[in-house]
Amino acid sequence: MPITKSAKKALRQSIKTKSGNRAYRRQIKDLIKKIRSLVLEKKLEEAKKLLPKIYKILDKAAKTKVIKKNTASRKKSRITKLVNKS
Repeated sequence: MPITKSAKKALRQSIKTKSGNRAYRRQIKDLIKKIRSLVLEKKLEEAKKLLPKIYKILDKAAKTKVIKKNTASRKKSRITKLVNKS
């Protein structure tokens, strides 16, 4: 456990950051699952409406360094390819 005042503050900050990062990752995973299930159900219009939303979340996550830029790019590419292919 932290002893100094600055170490205690650093711990508080890291806990807060960790919870925010987990929220971003959860949103990304949930949206990708939702799009994949919509594509399987052949509801392509609804899946296409969700694309801008997932783009926005992936870009924000990459901007705040929750995920790497190339990871965000790869996920966007694969999801778009999946929706357009079907």
